[in-house]
Amino acid sequence: MAAVAKSKSISKSEILKSLSDSTGLSKKQVTSVIDALAALIGKNIGKKGPGVLALPGLVKIKVVQKPAQPAKKGVPNPFRPGELMDVPAKPASRKVKVLPLKALKDMVK
Repeated sequence: MAAVAKSKSISKSEILKSLSDSTGLSKKQVTSVIDALAALIGKNIGKKGPGVLALPGLVKIKVVQKPAQPAKKGVPNPFRPGELMDVPAKPASRKVKVLPLKALKDMVK
């Protein structure tokens, strides 16, 4: 049985070093580009933004509106068959959904 060793994700400093080496930019410039990208994503998926942003060839980031869930009484308990439980109400919320695009899916193959 061959076990595949799980490796850790690379750190932020390793990402910055790798990007600065491959692009010829300094680490400080790469850091400012990544910070600007994070601000752009926040602006687009924020309350006043369109709620969707696609990074071409990588991912599509969008905000999904989850409706409020009413409270329920006497619901069967999935962990203890035969028992009933009460489910509290949940308010409406906004969730971030990240969808991989075709080029990213092809990188895994």
